[in-house]
Amino acid sequence: MEETKISMYQLYKDMLTSYLKNKSEHALYHAQQFSKEMMEKDMSPEETVSLHLSVFQELAEDLPEEVVDSFDLLLEVMIGYGLAYREHQSLRDRQRQIESELNVAARMQKSLLPNGEISLDSVDLGVISVPAGKMSGDYYDYSLDEHGNIGVAVADVIGKGVPAAMSMSMIKYAMDTLPEQRLEPGALLESLNRVVERNIDSDMFITMMYGFYHPEEHYFSYASAGHEPGFVYNLEKDSFESLEAKGLVLGVSPKVRYKPDVINLNVGDFIVLLSDGVTECRVDEEFIEREQLVQMIRKYKHLSAQEIVEQIYQDLEKAQEFQLRDDFTLLILRRKV
Repeated sequence: MEETKISMYQLYKDMLTSYLKNKSEHALYHAQQFSKEMMEKDMSPEETVSLHLSVFQELAEDLPEEVVDSFDLLLEVMIGYGLAYREHQSLRDRQRQIESELNVAARMQKSLLPNGEISLDSVDLGVISVPAGKMSGDYYDYSLDEHGNIGVAVADVIGKGVPAAMSMSMIKYAMDTLPEQRLEPGALLESLNRVVERNIDSDMFITMMYGFYHPEEHYFSYASAGHEPGFVYNLEKDSFESLEAKGLVLGVSPKVRYKPDVINLNVGDFIVLLSDGVTECRVDEEFIEREQLVQMIRKYKHLSAQEIVEQIYQDLEKAQEFQLRDDFTLLILRRKV
């Protein structure tokens, strides 16, 4: 340690001597390099000032007493600055650590969502889900059972940040552990409701719309737990209707019952499920109206389901100057044959 101080003293002395003699750019460059070395050796600002004073007193004879005294004041200032700087650096290091941990958590969360497309002759499926921040409070799922029935879900945790994301992960695992009859929407929501009521804080709730399509009989059965209503498009009438179902949000009471509704789908008809982050997008500083969203879907209805959801997201993202205010999830299921 003592050798390091002597070495730094000599380096600084040589550098200061050179600068006072030549006042060259080369000497200033060496000063910049020296500052990097000081940081590597964890020298505090007050130690740097003290080093400068010691070297300067050696180089300059008969240094005025006022100049020496002024360095005492500067030392006190630098002590305070050094403490604040080290605290700032500690906070930055902690922030970087948290950021790194959030990135890992976000990747883990993303891995919980379906990452493979369902390729079927009977339906065309498209989905997009974009978090407003690192972690998402939205959840979506699509699955195929052994009978060819296709289950689809969109859920939204009423809350933000890591707690909401953890709740979403719990929903994923709960759905994966439900038995085969989980595709019946009412029973599924009742099972999830009991899980949520037992395991999530009383100030957090989850909304969900879940349904399944039966390709042999061409009907879509669905139920809602206080979720944003979706849409159903009728190709023959070229019309959109609201896909609504009554039901309390998950987690309020373990005794809640969810009644499913059923609609028939003809070729070309499609179902739209969404989170409230879609309808809370702003256009001209106003929340987008459901009718505006319908017109956007109508504009792209000739495209594939995946292209529709991507185009709508791009249009709304652009309208908001590429800043999402809430997690955005949009899913479309279209009957093909």
